[in-house]
Amino acid sequence: MKTALSKCPVCDGELTVTRLHCETCDTSIEGRFANGAFAGLTPEQLDFIETFVRCEGKITRMEDEMALSYPTIRNRLQEVIRAFGYEPGKEEASDISDEKRRSVLEDLDSGKISAEEAMRFLNGEE
Repeated sequence: MKTALSKCPVCDGELTVTRLHCETCDTSIEGRFANGAFAGLTPEQLDFIETFVRCEGKITRMEDEMALSYPTIRNRLQEVIRAFGYEPGKEEASDISDEKRRSVLEDLDSGKISAEEAMRFLNGEE
């Protein structure tokens, strides 16, 4: 069985599912149905997601199974995240408190620390 298309092969417009059919009992249902978030993914991205789930999200296991490097796996994961309409890393919360951030920026402004030191503090490296 082939995967449903999500884009029109003629004009590249969004396709809408209008008919569902059961092979077992020969029932058909017509209407307008959402394609879902996975409909716009490429076959390669779907394979990647299947492997990701099978490996329980453990990138080290994916490296072994797919024979790819960590950076390649991360890049593919970020491509899938973008295909879902999100920007990778945007949801990451900062581990540094607002008070500590202000203190670091004040120290930078007064010349007590360098820009490199400030970046290390703000990135939680010190």
